Amino acid sequence: MFKWLRDYLYFLWRCFVISFVGEPLFYIWMTFLTCLALIGLNAYCKQLVHGLMMTGMTDHVSWGLYIANFTYLVGMAAAAVMLVIPAYVYKRHDVHEITIFGELFAIASIVMCLLFVTVDLGRPDRFWHLIPGIGRFNFPISMLSWDVVVLNVYLFINLHITGYLLYMRYLGREPNKWLYLPFVFLSIAWAVSIHTVTAFLLAGFAARPFWNTAVMGPRFIASAFAAGPAVIIITIQLIQKVFRYRTSIEAIYLLRRIVQVSMIINMFLLLNEVFKEFYTDALHNASARYLFFGLHGHDALVPWIWTALAMNTVSLILLMSPWTRRMVPLNIACLLLIVGIWIEKGMGLIVPGFIPNPLGEIVEYVPTWNEILICVGIWAVGAIIYTILLRCTTPILKGKLKINLKYTQRNVSY
Repeated sequence: MFKWLRDYLYFLWRCFVISFVGEPLFYIWMTFLTCLALIGLNAYCKQLVHGLMMTGMTDHVSWGLYIANFTYLVGMAAAAVMLVIPAYVYKRHDVHEITIFGELFAIASIVMCLLFVTVDLGRPDRFWHLIPGIGRFNFPISMLSWDVVVLNVYLFINLHITGYLLYMRYLGREPNKWLYLPFVFLSIAWAVSIHTVTAFLLAGFAARPFWNTAVMGPRFIASAFAAGPAVIIITIQLIQKVFRYRTSIEAIYLLRRIVQVSMIINMFLLLNEVFKEFYTDALHNASARYLFFGLHGHDALVPWIWTALAMNTVSLILLMSPWTRRMVPLNIACLLLIVGIWIEKGMGLIVPGFIPNPLGEIVEYVPTWNEILICVGIWAVGAIIYTILLRCTTPILKGKLKINLKYTQRNVSY
């Protein structure tokens, strides 16, 4: 028992040491991210002192850039399942090697989700109300309580899977399937649930007709399964260049097909939404008219949504063409898609749901610089976490960090 604990603690210590070792480019990158994170922390301290008046949110528009990033990142975390399914359900062994990178990305995304929820709280010291057994959790009545449960459980599932597989690789042992496969299949259902519950959280507001749609859940899932694998495609190429870890090109082409199909479904569902909103010309389409064309001289979000539609359309055209069998056009399509879906599922979904308010008043939302700096800081924290996880993972997967291999700078170098 004590030997197992000693070996595991030594494994954690070696991973901790490795996370601070690298070439000059690694130190420059981590220093840059740390500066951004500290700038974001300074901005959050100002918000903590003065309250949410430091943001562009008001009594009329109570959700803004924070929740927009939250809804987007929930989809990013859920997208890890698109690597798990072909690897473990359809036995694609060429995908096994990159599955762990997707799960690590899910861990970083969930941490960012929790941070965005925290900064959105006007009084984060009252977060204890959401702790079961201590506060009033209101489970299972409250959709928010469901969101808290699924996010935290999904985080622990991915931590267990990646931690166990990496530790077994470090020990040079064959992993016990009963200790990780059940959690792998559980993660498939849980990944879908975290984004579905987030969609239900929006669709459950009766006073916000812009969100009252039956396709909210499918749209969330389709956009997540497009943007998430697109991020992983770019990440895999960066890992190959920076960490010199070679992966199968067929795995990237598989992700390309997943992105392609998911993007077609996402655009089709968006077309259904647009038809429903504008063909009937009902009174409840005021939010949609404000978003796409402006309303009574107010049009702050019109450039956002049309930019997103242009990016998504161009990326879909590229994905449908044979050009994206080459890496440069594929990367362009992925970048356009990532930004386009961020706008569509962020500023193009959260904010217009509040405009106009139930009394017909139009109060526009414009994020403040302090708000933007906090968001940049949280994204920097996520990038730091993902970089550290990759820095510890790649030497283990390459066999340069083992229990019986003495640690040296050369063994774990890039």
